[in-house]
Amino acid sequence: MAKNPFFYLLLCGLLTGCYSLKKSIKESKPYSSQINWAEGYTPADAQFFIHNAIEIEASPQTVWDILIQAEDWPNWYEGMSGVKVPAASDGILFDSAAVQFRTMGLDFDATIVEFEPPTRLGWLSVQKRISGYHAWLIIPTEKGCKVITDESQKGSLTFLQKVFVPNKLKKLHDIWLAELKKKAEQPSSGTF
Repeated sequence: MAKNPFFYLLLCGLLTGCYSLKKSIKESKPYSSQINWAEGYTPADAQFFIHNAIEIEASPQTVWDILIQAEDWPNWYEGMSGVKVPAASDGILFDSAAVQFRTMGLDFDATIVEFEPPTRLGWLSVQKRISGYHAWLIIPTEKGCKVITDESQKGSLTFLQKVFVPNKLKKLHDIWLAELKKKAEQPSSGTF
């Protein structure tokens, strides 16, 4: 067995990343079948997968109206910057729209591949070193809605993410959902 401390660090990181992937897939089971995954991006196809969910006391339409204002995301969500919807002068997402953004130190070009107001939104980003499908599912509840966001990734950078920062994206998405909840539940947003 190798006595190199880097080897043990790498092994621990890999095991943690694999555990996080399995845990996220298990947590998403009740909902993953409700998501219309892009071909090749189901949780089973993923090299990296995260599942996040939150209950929001606001109508699905209120949440949807906030969520599709993509160019406004950096004003209330710390995980995104440089968001552009080039074909929309108002910065609002629409079916088949291209969207550009920066997150976790990387620039992405994505395309909206699912757009069903006010319940389903999904974008696909295919890059050389990392590709992903990000799905949003807004489920009506008695008190408002449950918002689920799942992300499935493939590519060489997913290995580094699993080993060195396996929980960073999950934590960022938890922040995104918490801020979405706060924004949607403000009295001025026309909540439930």
